[in-house]
Amino acid sequence: MIDFRSDTVTRPTPEMREAMASAEVGDDVYGDDPTVNSLQADAAERLGFESALFTATGTQANLLAIMSHCGRGDEYLCGQSAHNYRYEGGGAAVLGSVQPQPIENEPDGSISLDKARAAIKADDFHFAVTRLLSLENTIGGKVLSLDYQRQARAFCDKHGLLLHLDGARVFNAAVKSNCDVTGITRYYDSVSVCLSKGLGAPVGSLLLGSKAFIERATRLRKMVGGGMRQAGILAAAGRIALEKGPQRLVEDHENAEYLSAGLAEIPQLEINPASTQTNIVYARCLSGKAAQLRDYLAGQGILITAGDPIRFVTHRDVNRQDVDRLLDAIRRFYQL
Repeated sequence: MIDFRSDTVTRPTPEMREAMASAEVGDDVYGDDPTVNSLQADAAERLGFESALFTATGTQANLLAIMSHCGRGDEYLCGQSAHNYRYEGGGAAVLGSVQPQPIENEPDGSISLDKARAAIKADDFHFAVTRLLSLENTIGGKVLSLDYQRQARAFCDKHGLLLHLDGARVFNAAVKSNCDVTGITRYYDSVSVCLSKGLGAPVGSLLLGSKAFIERATRLRKMVGGGMRQAGILAAAGRIALEKGPQRLVEDHENAEYLSAGLAEIPQLEINPASTQTNIVYARCLSGKAAQLRDYLAGQGILITAGDPIRFVTHRDVNRQDVDRLLDAIRRFYQL
């Protein structure tokens, strides 16, 4: 099957499998796993932070970040479309008793800082205490500008807020922004990074921040069941993903641009190719047949996510020929 549903579907490379099989391990709950420790040290240096923590998932990394920055009855500001608000099971509210204050995202994926300012609660016991602003980059495949992120840092400093980045695809953002990843992460108090999306690891994410912040997050990780014992078997693949994954993301972006241009030539689909910035492509089925298209493509050995709009994601396990096969199959479907 050719899978365009997400970049989470990548399989570990032979190099990753070999590294996993031969990984030196120890009990990570005791801090004894040398492969986990090496991954965390390498990640902290690579992204410009004091410390890093290996987590099972991006959802867990974001949850630990919010709970480490905020206490019970506190509040964090986030986008209405933010993953850690909309797609992570309400964990911050359910498990951390931290109130989300969603703000409608702007068309470019940012949050209006004027709207954020209006959402900060007054120092009044009727209200939750606003502690944190959480941004996402990329968000829906869109990249936040470096200038906007600089302004967000200044905004948080002015209003006494902490700043977290859901950077599940932050390396995609860095490629599109033509900068080193530290050109983005330098603005944040904490960052989460997914190893198992575009970077290609089979499992795992990272949370990065100050030493004290990561110590707090490590305690909370244990609380939510995230101590993984001999996790070096997973971290071994994560090290390769972190080292080599970013180098090939430009290929995913080029394939997404190629796919966007091809979809734009199909009259039954609505798409603005200029809106494709990284590896995520959105197209709307004008006839309302997204589910039928999904089922037809599955019969052709191609998987997509049928929504309104339809989302296609390019990644390491699809190439230019796979994109051509997808486009040909979509054309055949609309000719039936």
